[in-house]
Amino acid sequence: MKAPDGNKLAILNALNQGGFISGQLLGDQLGISRAAVSKHIQSLQAMGLDIFKVSGKGYSLNNNVGLLEQTKIQQHYQSLGGHIAQVEVQPIIDSTNSELMRRIAAKQTLESGTVIVAEMQHAGRGRRGRVWQSPFGANLYYSYYWRLDDGLQAAMGMSIAVGLAVYDTLKVLYQLDIELKWPNDIYLNKEKLAGVLVELDGQPQGPCHLVIGIGINLQMPASYSLQIDQAWTDLSQHSQQIDKNQLVAHLTYHLEQRLAQYSQTGLHGMYLQWNELNAFAGQCVELNTGHRSWRGICEGIDPQGAIRIRQDGEVKSYYGGEISLRKAVQ
Repeated sequence: MKAPDGNKLAILNALNQGGFISGQLLGDQLGISRAAVSKHIQSLQAMGLDIFKVSGKGYSLNNNVGLLEQTKIQQHYQSLGGHIAQVEVQPIIDSTNSELMRRIAAKQTLESGTVIVAEMQHAGRGRRGRVWQSPFGANLYYSYYWRLDDGLQAAMGMSIAVGLAVYDTLKVLYQLDIELKWPNDIYLNKEKLAGVLVELDGQPQGPCHLVIGIGINLQMPASYSLQIDQAWTDLSQHSQQIDKNQLVAHLTYHLEQRLAQYSQTGLHGMYLQWNELNAFAGQCVELNTGHRSWRGICEGIDPQGAIRIRQDGEVKSYYGGEISLRKAVQ
């Protein structure tokens, strides 16, 4: 899928101001015909944007979350006291994680705190090869690069720290009490709100590169929701005051704080807080590796970030990138 051309982005920016705007006025502003405007609108709708037309009034964008603006993100971020991150905004990309991983593979110089955030992904990825639904302008598609000098083993509990950074952000901005599902899902009222995908490149003992991908549902179009195979929610159902640029800034800031804490003391202290937010605390759950599965009572995580499951009175810890956890079907 190609990135939107200048006319599409100009139309989108005009619609993003709110209210209705006529096709004639859009055409006059851009020096194109009303038919050309209509084609651009149809193309934007195909990307997942909820644009509707009312006879005699024109077009309107049903989107309360706004568009990403690099300058506004940096202003919000600096007002929080942040000074490390450099945020790059992409209109459309295959995957924000994939782009950072490509730069790592090409041995480009990357500074910790490099952020790529996009309006749309046409090849968004979740864990275990799943597709992450990524319509234009509807949700947050975010990746953060961090260099860790202590080897791959030191990154073992990273998704725990990242989940808490998402918790910090949503608590501060929207006063939401989310729950965390091991290893990297964020739930609200038992429905999935966000997900994390941490990817690693490096040596067991040497420096390694981490790409921390975070996807948050903001205002999911109904047409895309049909393709999601689990209970989900989005921020627009819980808050009317979503500013996407402010959200990116806060997420970046809180992620930095948690990564600094992780660098200094690992999960010491953090694992206890995570356990207080455990979505499956005390529940019967099923662990699945793809080759085998077993059931037990979820006892939270241990100090290394491994999930603790009680079976027949014995508690065991499990850790692995390909293990999935879900509530057991009775």
